[in-house]
Amino acid sequence: MTKSVLHKTLTHFIVLVWLANGLFCKVLNLIPRHEEIVGRILGEAYSRPLTIAIGLAEIGMAIWILSGAKARLNAVLQITVVVMMNMLEFILVPDLLLWGKLNALFAFLFILLVYINEFHLNKKAERI
Repeated sequence: MTKSVLHKTLTHFIVLVWLANGLFCKVLNLIPRHEEIVGRILGEAYSRPLTIAIGLAEIGMAIWILSGAKARLNAVLQITVVVMMNMLEFILVPDLLLWGKLNALFAFLFILLVYINEFHLNKKAERI
């Protein structure tokens, strides 16, 4: 498999992660635990609209990734968002996480995947 094909395949996988989490888990509320996490961290009163807003932002991230625009900036933002979200969840609501504190390992692996895909496999991306 060439670097180009691997990059494209991993990009589509990353898009699916953002889309699934945004659309299915948050906007459509198929995984209510996500709204519980938002409620515990940001407050129960507005947990549903905030969860939808977060889901829409994740869908927007998927669209941005597909567009290929400012790909390296996008990768840096993805990494930053995943680090921030997972640190908050790890500290504030580890009991609501699917794999508890082990979620941090999966977050790290996703961050590593985004980094390698963009900064080592994508030869077309602009340099920042």
